[in-house]
Amino acid sequence: MVDTATTATPGETPQANGPDQLIIVSGLSGSGKTVALRTLEDLGYYCVDNLPAALMPAFVQALSHSTVGHRKLAVGVDVRNRAENLNRLPQILAELARSDIGYRLVFLDTRDEVLIKRYSETRRRHPLSVDGLGLAEAIAEERRLLKPMLALADRVVDTSDLNVHQLRRLVITEMGLTPGAMTLLFESFAYRRGVPTDADFVFDARCLPNPHWDSKLRPLSGKDAPVREWLESKPEVKQFGDDLLAFLDRWLPRFEADGRSYVTICLGCTGGRHRSVYLAERLAEQLRQRYGQVLTYHREME
Repeated sequence: MVDTATTATPGETPQANGPDQLIIVSGLSGSGKTVALRTLEDLGYYCVDNLPAALMPAFVQALSHSTVGHRKLAVGVDVRNRAENLNRLPQILAELARSDIGYRLVFLDTRDEVLIKRYSETRRRHPLSVDGLGLAEAIAEERRLLKPMLALADRVVDTSDLNVHQLRRLVITEMGLTPGAMTLLFESFAYRRGVPTDADFVFDARCLPNPHWDSKLRPLSGKDAPVREWLESKPEVKQFGDDLLAFLDRWLPRFEADGRSYVTICLGCTGGRHRSVYLAERLAEQLRQRYGQVLTYHREME
């Protein structure tokens, strides 16, 4: 990573006239910008995607001085901006610096063959395809238009070999952590789709009563009140959750004392929508009282 004089990294003294942290996320379409911005939003950032680059200084100043006082901002800037805005980016960033606003510019890159595969799998259209370009030509044109962003980036991340979960972890550990604090991620999943590969702990909730067999509850998830109430009426569900909480209460402080900054706790059930989601949300809510950053991610609902 190359640090510039205008860059403020997490944990630094905040600028008087700007936010504590401003992260500008750019990169190629299909490289994971949406995942990165959603993760930063989970970490408490006020996020805006596809902001016209020319409006960035005014946007940052307005939010920094608003009555709400947003102190952590993230902005997505990509090829959907007008070409003249992208070409003016050095001047726009200089304007931020003159206003004593520190920033980090993160650029997500991906190999062409991986981008082509991702687009073929999702069947999404490339933003530049509207100009009559084929996919390979659209990617090449996008690289040309984003050269000013790439040249100014403080951090370039190649996401070619990263899955969604690995990218989320990278964003959290490199861009979102509060110095000295341990972050917890509770992730729900379906066993039929496999166990998450980045789990530190895995707990199996398939032994618990399953709301799936109630036709009224089946379309809902473990975040919905009727499902929560149904599960909370089952004594074994409460006991299971209490036992997990007692286990984590005992052992998480050991991880923290050992210098761990990030722990992933995965909870699985058959479909990944009811029992595992409910338990992940319940444990996260209980442990937020003791840990500064506690996140949830529901793999089968994304």
